[in-house]
Amino acid sequence: MSEFAIADYGLLSDCASAALVSRGGSIDWWCPGRFDAPSVFGRLLDPEAGHWALSPVAAGSGGRSERAYVDGTLVLRTVHHTGGGKVAVTEALVAEPGARGHELGRNSPAVLARVVEGLTGTVRMRCEFVPRPEYGLVTPYLHCAGGRVQVGAGPLELTLRAPVRLDCAHGRAYGEFDVVAGQVLGFDLAHAPAYGPPPRELDPVASLADTVEAWRALREMHEYDGRYADLVRRSALVVQGLTYRPSGAVVAAVTTSLPERLGGRDNYDYRYAWLRDFDVTMRALWVAACPDDTSRLFDWAARSAGRSGDEPVPIMYGVAGERDLSEYSLDHLRGYAGSRPVRVGNDAWRQRQQDVPGGVLLSAYLIRDRLGELSPESQALLVGLAEQATQWRKADAGMWEARGPGRHYLASKALCWGALDGAVKLAPMLGQRADPQRWAAIRDEIRTVVLRDGWNEQVGAYTGAIGSAELDASVLVLPFTGIVSATEPRMRATIDAIAERLTTNGLVRRWPDDPAGFVVCTFWLVECLAMAGEMERATDLFERTAARANDLGLFAEQIDPHTGAHVGNTPLALSHAGLIGAAWRLTTPSFR
Repeated sequence: MSEFAIADYGLLSDCASAALVSRGGSIDWWCPGRFDAPSVFGRLLDPEAGHWALSPVAAGSGGRSERAYVDGTLVLRTVHHTGGGKVAVTEALVAEPGARGHELGRNSPAVLARVVEGLTGTVRMRCEFVPRPEYGLVTPYLHCAGGRVQVGAGPLELTLRAPVRLDCAHGRAYGEFDVVAGQVLGFDLAHAPAYGPPPRELDPVASLADTVEAWRALREMHEYDGRYADLVRRSALVVQGLTYRPSGAVVAAVTTSLPERLGGRDNYDYRYAWLRDFDVTMRALWVAACPDDTSRLFDWAARSAGRSGDEPVPIMYGVAGERDLSEYSLDHLRGYAGSRPVRVGNDAWRQRQQDVPGGVLLSAYLIRDRLGELSPESQALLVGLAEQATQWRKADAGMWEARGPGRHYLASKALCWGALDGAVKLAPMLGQRADPQRWAAIRDEIRTVVLRDGWNEQVGAYTGAIGSAELDASVLVLPFTGIVSATEPRMRATIDAIAERLTTNGLVRRWPDDPAGFVVCTFWLVECLAMAGEMERATDLFERTAARANDLGLFAEQIDPHTGAHVGNTPLALSHAGLIGAAWRLTTPSFR
């Protein structure tokens, strides 16, 4: 496994692909070209699966590192303090030269740039370059000529340019060098597909400066004037970094198979875009980004779904709209902390999840003024989803994607209600196939069943599934759909029950034996408390939860309530969208 904890990693993104760099200066994850491409560096999941380290040889007495993003960017600057002096490493997946605003990521050059700057004294540094394409399956030949390393293996080419001598042996390039105060050394690693144009050659120092300006130009297009503006802007930047700019899709995370439980088997690939999370993500973009982001995401969903038939719309797609995300295991990888299997693809795409229509239709209603006159394809998507919601009596896999027999999950049925409520309101925009009277009648029937049969008198709360006696944090979404108010006595009792029985050290678990707190569920509890008028409790919980991000403001999927360790895939879009939604709710408690 990687020697680093999940929270020790920082995100680099060019809005097409992503890399993770450890606090110690090792890039242990990079899938060049696309978020879901095979990794070139995969030490995150196996010590032999590749990395690129650029760090002090020895920190010495009092050695430490501190890091932060350059303001308004995903350009990372780490300062290493050693016995001999201080040195800074500034790094990024660089932007296309001259790209500004939403051009960032449209034509990514697929170049990692790293600049070493001597600050004080003299620091001995090392560069260790160990590429292992195809998730570590390939040990390539490396061709060294001074500081230039050429890598050709399978379907890709890599070119590393370094201002120092590197020696190659056994698929590894290595060199040590001294950096003195005032000295600046630029390294760059470029990727290109085999049998095509060669990797780009960009000046690393100039590229980093240009990338800073590209991110700042993007930030200037986004406005947020609510509470916790700095936290919201940071999370909005992370969501932007998880956006595949060519299509507008937002991936759930940049990693695969970081485990929900160390040593466990619940390890899944999150490098895809979920329709199931559509409303949470869309609201985050609507609140903290700009209108173009919401419109592009909606257009991507309509294009990806295609013609809807009798089968349910898939819950997720690839970033370019791919539907078949069939899952397989990489049995040669040991997995993070020995957590196997390591999976590529995600068979949840085959599941029936009745909450998908609600996510999309509630989002469409939210941004209705941006949508204008709907295309026939968009009308067909929304009408098809409304019709799918009329099948609300069918069992499904639920929000947590249970891999087993379907159940009658309450949140799924509430989101079917939300889908039909949104469809009724949008009916004048939906063309001749709209059937608002029938949809309204079914909507009202759903509400009656959810509020009557979802309540468990013995538990004193709405439970996760009809007929179940188990609390489940998924029911916190009920007030967000509008099916019930957070102040309604039974819903209020449910909020209190979750706060008392599913919350450990301020983190909300999904169900009673869930080992870790689910970050977005905790932010949902913040929202519910605010909607119920408990602003002081909501504010306190928000601030405690926000403080659990790592030093760069990043959240994984879950957090161990006892150790504070981050668990699961990272950084998670849903966690950051949850923070944005909770901050906005604290600003405008009545917003729906």
